[in-house]
Amino acid sequence: MKNTKHTTFGVIGLGRFGTALAKSLAEAGKEVIVVDCNESKVRELRHYTEHAFVAEDLTKETLEDIGIQNCDTVIICIGEKIDTSILTTLNVVSLGIPQVIAKAISRDQGAVLEKIGAEVVYPERDMALRLGKRLVSNNFLDYISLDNEVEIQQIPVASKMVGMTVQEFNIRQKYGLNIIAIERGHVTDIEVSPQYRFGNDDIIVVIGRVEKIKRFESDIED
Repeated sequence: MKNTKHTTFGVIGLGRFGTALAKSLAEAGKEVIVVDCNESKVRELRHYTEHAFVAEDLTKETLEDIGIQNCDTVIICIGEKIDTSILTTLNVVSLGIPQVIAKAISRDQGAVLEKIGAEVVYPERDMALRLGKRLVSNNFLDYISLDNEVEIQQIPVASKMVGMTVQEFNIRQKYGLNIIAIERGHVTDIEVSPQYRFGNDDIIVVIGRVEKIKRFESDIED
């Protein structure tokens, strides 16, 4: 089954998160192995991948029979059943998968999964944080969190910036941020000239530390 030219993914657990993830990977043309104890959920995924398996017992032997050991990345999406999540993650890690990612719904669960050797994601928490940031930040349009300290964020140009060049405003020296793109209407320019003059409807895309982005947003508020 393993195709060395393409990454093979395994998705264990077909709740809403696992199902959406598996469909997304399959639609992107990736080879995906999916596993769940629910026959109807597995049947639905057979429209997306031929490697869809029903398994009640997620032992190491069962996972090997399915072919999970052939995956480059396995995502365990069983967050709610904590004991099953931990045991399944342990079994997957023991198979020597290069990348194991596990969904968690609490810090305690996440800590255990990390000790086992998995990367941990918190889908519900991350979605809530993203929504919260959208709701409370006046200037916030969208952002990508690279880690706990660094973000890429879109920020509308403030009136005090309009007419100034990138060099004159000098965001790098003042705030330690870098402008990586400027959006004008439906056009995004990733080659930002120091002589470019900010316009009323421009949106700048900056990268930098979270606290510096917050200070910049606060300083340019009209």
